[in-house]
Amino acid sequence: MYFLSYCMQNVLNRKVRALLTIATIAIAIGTVVTMGVLTESLRQSAISILQMGTSDFSIAQKDQSDLIYSSIDEKELTAIRAMPGVQNAVGALVSPVKLDDDHPFFLRVGVPPDQLDNFGVKIVAGQAYGATAPDEILLGYRTAHDFGKAVGDTFTIRDDSYKVVGIYNTGQVFADQAVMFPLVSLQAIDRKPATITLAFVKAKPGVNIDQLRSQIERDYPELATVRTQSDFGRVDRNLALLSAANTGVSALALVIGAITVMNAMVLAVFERTREFGVLRAIGWAKIRILLAVLIEALFLGLAGAAVGVAIAFIAVPILQKSPELVGVFQPRYSSAVFGRALLITLALAFFGAIYPAIRAALLRPIEAIRHE
Repeated sequence: MYFLSYCMQNVLNRKVRALLTIATIAIAIGTVVTMGVLTESLRQSAISILQMGTSDFSIAQKDQSDLIYSSIDEKELTAIRAMPGVQNAVGALVSPVKLDDDHPFFLRVGVPPDQLDNFGVKIVAGQAYGATAPDEILLGYRTAHDFGKAVGDTFTIRDDSYKVVGIYNTGQVFADQAVMFPLVSLQAIDRKPATITLAFVKAKPGVNIDQLRSQIERDYPELATVRTQSDFGRVDRNLALLSAANTGVSALALVIGAITVMNAMVLAVFERTREFGVLRAIGWAKIRILLAVLIEALFLGLAGAAVGVAIAFIAVPILQKSPELVGVFQPRYSSAVFGRALLITLALAFFGAIYPAIRAALLRPIEAIRHE
């Protein structure tokens, strides 16, 4: 206990330097956490779109800059549906639209009424729309709640009014915050005849899903199948680039933090050369000196990380209100994001302090005591 209090006191004795070091680490860790939350949240939002149905995997056009721009011909969906291992394949047209400033990224989803069950849609009030009804829609229960709508009401999108014939629930946040149209009606509205954005495939019992995915991608090289988060970069390059940027920010934060800690600890060791000589002379082992410097650096790192996390909790809500992210960015504070921040903190403390710690441990007592 005395050893730890000694290390803490050494940090507190140099308040200005400690505060500056903590501030630099805080900015680095705050940036890491904010970028991590942003990346993870956008990834989960995008994956929610791909997991709207109850399928085993989804299909989208390969190498798109944005998932929403995926375009699949319905003839390809018909051929995929006829494959021996496919139990069912639901095609959906996903089309974003701006309703108002509070809903700049509102999803319209086109699905044939006879495929709603396969798509995982449970109608909790009212009934399904007609297959070709141009003015009938289903509202997700979250949308109905947000806008105070019920069955029989009208819902306006871009100055066009539609009759709400049913309220549905899918268990997927994005789907339940959307509105559903008959597929042919939404295709007509968007002028995309015989075109879908995504296909949701359910394999027959006992079929090897990975083999089925491989077969689809061999037969249709312009398409990509998505089953896990790691597959997502194949159909949305923007999120892959954002993930790469997040990795780069983490690496930069580690370098900046380590250099900052090293600078602070080298100065501290230089100033305390005589002190370390005295400690060695009264019997402190080299390993104890080394641990003392490392623990002091760890105190600085953890303090900076704590402040950095607080900065991130302030920055994330500000980002959420950005016009480009409203309705898209729903913050998710996952353990993985904070785990990465903690690992970076430990790494920068270790790498920043290891050289000055070794230097302090290797000081010869007599020469250190004579140091001016």
